[in-house]
Amino acid sequence: MATPKEQFEILTEGTVEVIKEEELEEKLVRAEREGRPLVVKQGFDPSAPDLHLGHAIGLRKLRQFQDLGHKVVVIIGDYTGMVGDPSERSETRPRLTHEEVMANARTYQIQLSKIVDPDPAKLEVVMNGGWFSEMTFADVMNLAGKYTVARILERDDFTNRWQNELPISIHELFYPLMQGYDSVEIKADVELGATEQKFNCLVAREIQKAYGVAPEVVMLLPVLEGTDGVKRMSKSTGNYIGIDEPPREIYGKTMSIPDEMIARYFELAAWLPESEVVAIRKELAAPETNPRDVKRRLARALVSLYHDDDAAATAEEEFDRIFAKGGLPDEIPEPALTIGGQADIASVWIVALVKSAGLASSNGEARRLIKQGGVRIDGEVVRDADATVSLDEPRLLQAGKRRFVRVLPDNVTLGEGE
Repeated sequence: MATPKEQFEILTEGTVEVIKEEELEEKLVRAEREGRPLVVKQGFDPSAPDLHLGHAIGLRKLRQFQDLGHKVVVIIGDYTGMVGDPSERSETRPRLTHEEVMANARTYQIQLSKIVDPDPAKLEVVMNGGWFSEMTFADVMNLAGKYTVARILERDDFTNRWQNELPISIHELFYPLMQGYDSVEIKADVELGATEQKFNCLVAREIQKAYGVAPEVVMLLPVLEGTDGVKRMSKSTGNYIGIDEPPREIYGKTMSIPDEMIARYFELAAWLPESEVVAIRKELAAPETNPRDVKRRLARALVSLYHDDDAAATAEEEFDRIFAKGGLPDEIPEPALTIGGQADIASVWIVALVKSAGLASSNGEARRLIKQGGVRIDGEVVRDADATVSLDEPRLLQAGKRRFVRVLPDNVTLGEGE
């Protein structure tokens, strides 16, 4: 069993900031003395069905706490998810219904078990609707009275929007209060969050104090940039690699990251020790090194981490066949499609086809993809978003470089709607 001092060294490694370090040391000593584990919290809002490599940074730290004998509580924000975290937002998030949030949350526990120990003695997964749905309006007013508007408006996101005369919805102001109340309910000793969560986590400390609960220690972790190498990995921007995605998707998306992100992904996504990351940086700096070869090692490592070595080898073979030799994947889905608003299978709107095939989440996204030259029918680029396609014979539909769908006439139904 590691001593409190040894635990402190392990747990603080790789963090950006700990608020406050002396409190963490005290909590670890007290936990050992009292023979109880610390309650360690991290929350996830199911705004999309995938957990991604950015989330995995926190999940890896949660696993370290578990391995040291502590209890992890993962909060699935079915109610905070309907509000939407305003962190780093320049506008109000579109509100999701509870049904949409719950649909996204269904696979979270399975995905969590890829990293954290699912043993019920070490992991508890709870929905914050368990307490928020039971609140009376008096309870809501009591919570709102624990913090001031002036303090809420101190956060940069709201300050910038206020100064630029951009709207701020009242419900957005509740988000940090709700996240803080989660910590009250579970009596969190520690909360993990990425650096953009600092404001929310600091509010949680104050909300806990207001309800007579000892304030949690805040551990802030680095942010992983997305596949574009610029914006943080995010479900809302679509620049993410999901930990539960098929091997070929993880491999292909990894191969698309900028070369300057290779070492950072080895460090934050593949969890390589610092000494090995330093060696990779030196290797990449050498003029004789082809970054693509190093990136291939990264892609194999990430697929192996979330699947296995055989899946990584197969994904690499398929990637080479598609991109180096112009081939096709071994397996191409042939889904049943219901395409709304179409009168004739011989003349189907390309936008409706792309959306119904699951290659775009909306007509608008499908239009953008087409105009950018990202859609092919039977290998030919389609650039006219007003074009129609005949589906009276099989068609190979491709979006981007890696996503393929085979459209079979017998699998197509024309339905009502847009």
